[in-house]
Amino acid sequence: MNLSEPGPASATERLGTTAVKGTRKGPGAARLERIADAGWSDRTKRIIAWGPAGLALVALLVMLAALAYGGGSAPLAVGDPGPVVRWGLPVSRLAYNLSAAMAVGGLVVAIWACSRKEPEFERAMSLAQGGAAAWTVSTVAAALLTYLDISGVQFSFDADFGQGMWFYLTSLEVGQLWLMAIVMAALLSTFVFAARSRWGTALTTAFALLTLWPIASMGHAAGAELHTTAVGGITLHLTGAAVWLGGLVVVSILAIGAAPRRRLPLVERYSQLALIACIVTGASGLVASWVNIGDWGRLFTTGYGHIALLKALLLVVLAGFGVLQRRFFIDRMRANIDAGETGSRPLAWLLGLELLVMGAVAGAAAALGRTPSPQPQITAEELAEPTPAQLLSGEALPPPFEPSRLLTEWQLDPIWTTLSLLGLAFYFLGVVRLRRRGDRWPWWRIAAFALGILILLYNVNGALLVYGRFMFSFHMTEHMILSMIIPIFLVLGAPMTLLLRAVKPRDDGSMGTREWVLHLVHSRWALFFSHPIVAGVNFALALLLFYFTPLFRWATYDHVGHMWMIAHFLIVGYLFIESLIGDDPSRTRAPYPARLIGLILVMTFHAFFGLGVMTGTGLLVAEWYGATGRDWGPATALDDQQLGGAVAWGLGEFPTVILAVLVGMQWAKSDEKRAKREDRRAKRDADAELRAYNERLRALAERDRASERAAGRGGGQAEAATPRAGAAGSSAPSAEERRDAAEERGEER
Repeated sequence: MNLSEPGPASATERLGTTAVKGTRKGPGAARLERIADAGWSDRTKRIIAWGPAGLALVALLVMLAALAYGGGSAPLAVGDPGPVVRWGLPVSRLAYNLSAAMAVGGLVVAIWACSRKEPEFERAMSLAQGGAAAWTVSTVAAALLTYLDISGVQFSFDADFGQGMWFYLTSLEVGQLWLMAIVMAALLSTFVFAARSRWGTALTTAFALLTLWPIASMGHAAGAELHTTAVGGITLHLTGAAVWLGGLVVVSILAIGAAPRRRLPLVERYSQLALIACIVTGASGLVASWVNIGDWGRLFTTGYGHIALLKALLLVVLAGFGVLQRRFFIDRMRANIDAGETGSRPLAWLLGLELLVMGAVAGAAAALGRTPSPQPQITAEELAEPTPAQLLSGEALPPPFEPSRLLTEWQLDPIWTTLSLLGLAFYFLGVVRLRRRGDRWPWWRIAAFALGILILLYNVNGALLVYGRFMFSFHMTEHMILSMIIPIFLVLGAPMTLLLRAVKPRDDGSMGTREWVLHLVHSRWALFFSHPIVAGVNFALALLLFYFTPLFRWATYDHVGHMWMIAHFLIVGYLFIESLIGDDPSRTRAPYPARLIGLILVMTFHAFFGLGVMTGTGLLVAEWYGATGRDWGPATALDDQQLGGAVAWGLGEFPTVILAVLVGMQWAKSDEKRAKREDRRAKRDADAELRAYNERLRALAERDRASERAAGRGGGQAEAATPRAGAAGSSAPSAEERRDAAEERGEER
């Protein structure tokens, strides 16, 4: 694989390194320090230092005003908990949001923007530690106040109150979610204090993002219509807002005490994250608002709608601030550094104003969580005549299936839709970056990757998902496409190779996308699971371990289990197909005959699995698939399951043929390349290898004749007289020889 070599570092790039060295061109190290520190006066630093405090104050004031306006603080006619709970609960939720953002933002900035060689990394982790501790305390307070709000009892220290609180936390769904949130926040506080290694901080950051999920699940009533869509949208909204708000606060604090040469890299890298977070927050906010409002006209006729509009307008203002920051702060500062000028002036007022507006958004968001929604969330138990499907999932059965339904039935999965679109956007961005640099990227790889993403989008949002919730046959079709069709196109797109060629490596001790991907690919776990034998066994056994264990029931009942199922089978399929036809760099690549044998063995096992399901008489997850109340399609749930087995058996043959053809084509191409290398080598050394081989044969024949003549008198002398054939000169290899050697190493991978 040809990786582009990075060009000479500019002054801006040298500014981002740990040790800034002077060169013949551009300013020296001392001058770079002065340029980077230009405009960062004590007054500027004080303005930025007071920004986080101003954010919290503005958030509190806006929340109180929005509660009063939208009716979120109005006393209840029956069972009112009192003013302390009415006002204290949204305050605790605001504290929860801000502390969670501080913890998540500190961790994300630490693993993405900070250099481990600089004090900024420990400072970011310290901010994350404080945020995690406050997160735990605010979660406990919010859980307690929520219990007081629901139960209507007065707070006390007697045994009855404790028993009621414990029953609430362990027996009611909302209480269980709060208990989960408390435990996860407490664990996160411990992890943040203990984690300092690369893997430790990365896993802690992932766990911090997962800790947002219990609260996101409370944002929409379980069992109500569009619950999974709402929870997915709220989860994305909380995640994007935490990275955006928390990252802004953390970078602002770090920039004050950071070395002058480190400010630009910190702000620039945060700006990249903020752009993604802005898009995710805005798009997911639209989804969550639509589910909670139900009718866009209510935006202008209800208090909830007015607060949501205010929040949306403030988000647009923040997006504008991001553009200004990028255009007039980062770009100007970079240009001045490259030119060696000292006229750069950081836009401290813009940064401070951005913090204040961010606080207003946080306050409006906290108020919305308490303001009555104009769209009633009616669970299946509250319906007059709920159907069996509604009692199971909260959703009504889709209409009887017809081929046209494949294009008309949709249900949005916000999380997988966002991940898919971001992956496609980054892929196109990498292609554009290569072409601007003068490099080429095959059009068929672009088409293959785009087609794979489009199929994935349909698979997680289309009719297969809608019908697959209630029919095993559609679920199995979704599964087969997910693990056997989509990975083929993604692997042909070679995203890893594109990333390594398009993303410039960092040299300041920080970990960017390229560094994290290489760290993951070269890890022991990745090497183990990507080994061809392990990938094949994992692909085959994943079917048994999923469908004949409680994992299938978990994925059927729980949306989190369904999300895990999609990720698991997509990754397992990708690793297996990558081991067969992948071009991305790998340390373990099986020979082509072994690949074909492995493909046949795995697909044979796959066919037997399909036959087993097709002929089986036991219904999987019978309490779900046998209780949907479906009166169309296959006569019984068992008939539908057997149809799903036929799908698993029949649909698996199609990708098997495609993979076998692709492996054969790559095998032929590899042999052709090897033959051309041999021809070039023979041309360079005048068939030295062939002549050495012939000389060796002649010597062996001469030895045999000498042995026959010396029979009985000892043949060792004839053997000792045999000349050594094949000796070649030891001249330095040419460029062509080095290229051939590189191709051979590439094929060995």
